[in-house]
Amino acid sequence: MGSGKRQPAAGLFRVAASVRLAAALCLCLLTLLPNALAAAGEPPAPLVFGMSAPFTGPNRGLGIEYYRGITAYLSHVNEQGGVNGRRIEILPLDDGYNPEPAVRNTIRLVREDKVFALFSYVGTPTVSRVLPLLERFQDEHVTLLFPLTGARLHREPPYGRYVYNLRASYFEETRALVEHFVAAGRTRLAVLFQEDAYGRSGWDGVRRALTTYNLELAGEAAYARSAGFDADFGPQVRVLAASKPEAIITIGTYAACAAFIRDARDAGLTAPIACVSFSDADNMVKLLLQARRPGGQDYTVRLVCSQVVPSYQDVALPAVALYRRLMDRYAQMPPEGLAEPYAPNRYSSVSLEGFLNAVVLAEVVRRMPAANPHRQDIPAAVESLKDFDLGIGVPLNFSSGQHQALNSIYFTTVRGGVLVPLTDWTEWSGS
Repeated sequence: MGSGKRQPAAGLFRVAASVRLAAALCLCLLTLLPNALAAAGEPPAPLVFGMSAPFTGPNRGLGIEYYRGITAYLSHVNEQGGVNGRRIEILPLDDGYNPEPAVRNTIRLVREDKVFALFSYVGTPTVSRVLPLLERFQDEHVTLLFPLTGARLHREPPYGRYVYNLRASYFEETRALVEHFVAAGRTRLAVLFQEDAYGRSGWDGVRRALTTYNLELAGEAAYARSAGFDADFGPQVRVLAASKPEAIITIGTYAACAAFIRDARDAGLTAPIACVSFSDADNMVKLLLQARRPGGQDYTVRLVCSQVVPSYQDVALPAVALYRRLMDRYAQMPPEGLAEPYAPNRYSSVSLEGFLNAVVLAEVVRRMPAANPHRQDIPAAVESLKDFDLGIGVPLNFSSGQHQALNSIYFTTVRGGVLVPLTDWTEWSGS
């Protein structure tokens, strides 16, 4: 009986000893695992960049197309092993093209998500409200890279030091439009502008450009940022028509600009109408073509749009050829549940701009320390890009005193319902 009682105790001891041994082995393995994974070539953590953009609302096409162009290039890069062995990932958040959500998104991206940098934000009213946060986060070395806005506020002190811009400014776009219209003999220029920081920036650009010719605005009218394609622009059309304009420059979003063009043509206003790059000419033209009634007015005639990227039809440019190939293979829609329904364009100027942003972003990452990159490494990496061949026929240049790399302005018009490059302005001469 005695030995029978001792046997279970010995068995329990052996079990306990086995448990302790197993625990010790597990602890040892956990200690050695990181080194073992590193030795086995475990990839480093990805670099995540935060993006706040409109993925909902009447202007969602801007954010979605921008995102699609970005993902087309980065998906390709990541499939090839990333940059310096690291994947580059985008964390998109929706702001609906409204300032308050953009502010909340930025705080979340920096404080909670700990993104490496902010990237490809969309819109002047949103970016302008985020700029004070960049100054607030300066000790954390937060940078905004390549936003989709041409406003001056983030190109000048005190906020310009936190932002790097790839695209030309609205002053450059509006100056180019004014120069070409005046050269064509059209001196009575009117402006339709969105009543916010974006619209006022463009309005000011047109006004300043006219002063170089000792000219003044022939007329002006504003509209609310929330206006979509279902809005009635009759009041704005009547105001501008009364000024007898020889050309109208619009500073707005694609849905609102399309609504204005529709109502202007229906009212018999025949003057050429121009838009800037942020108007997203591809989506604007799509709406105008959809609105045309059988046998009715062609809303796409006498349109000209300034662009900050070359035509996506110019496949002779290496970057454009690569863009078209990768868009067809890799372009992604935003994550499920983030965006409202939207029919994407196969190609567009907005997605091409996003694509070029991603190309430059990958090069910036490549120029940072491979083993252990930090946020504070970003400025030096960006500013090392001098005479960089982006594949669009003009070199890219940054420096500590130059936070905008490109200045080129391109023009498009509509032929047969398709946006095509505009190089000959003689058709705009005369009345």
